[in-house]
Amino acid sequence: MSLDYSQIELRILAHLSNCQGLKEVFESGLDIHTATAKKVFHLDDEPTSLQRRKAKAVNFGIIYGISDWGLADQLEISLKEAKEIITSFYETFPEVRDFFLNIVNEATKNGYVSTLMGRRRYLREIHDSNYQTREFAKRAAMNAPIQGSAADLIKLATIKVEEELLKNNLHSKLVLQIHDELILKVYDDEKDKVYTLVKQTMENAMKLNVPLQVDGGFGHSWFEAK
Repeated sequence: MSLDYSQIELRILAHLSNCQGLKEVFESGLDIHTATAKKVFHLDDEPTSLQRRKAKAVNFGIIYGISDWGLADQLEISLKEAKEIITSFYETFPEVRDFFLNIVNEATKNGYVSTLMGRRRYLREIHDSNYQTREFAKRAAMNAPIQGSAADLIKLATIKVEEELLKNNLHSKLVLQIHDELILKVYDDEKDKVYTLVKQTMENAMKLNVPLQVDGGFGHSWFEAK
């Protein structure tokens, strides 16, 4: 059995930035990339597949502090269009822009940023004399609280799932954790119970101000389960 968190980094970004627009999307259960495309491109109708692809690229790129150049290269579009998309994203979700500005200021002042569970990423390079090195440190400062908190969450979920399996005297075993995914060896007669138990445990492993969503499947191999 394979179970993983759906769009966990974007959900953590919504929590950390307290972004109302992102929170509304996740609370309503809408597809985040479709919703972003409609907002960023000011659409009344459903976005085209290309518009959704552009929205998906900026959604995930923002987490890594993507630049105009980076987005233009990734989507093979003009620098002007890439800049317009990023500007529109920040106008649509201003709390995200403010969060990133504040986190870079915090890193500059303190020399580190922190995850939701208090783990620190030290960024001494943020004061480096080299511009490129400083810019790398700023992008790391923007990303570390998000990706680091996602790592916090899956580790916490792994511990809680193991505890629940033992507490319920189940024979199914936790086998592996890969990024935001847990893989278990599950016996047929425990299949439904374990799925429900693990899904609920993962979705409640950490309290955020947006709902956590976990999806999964079964198979005789990891490929089939995905």
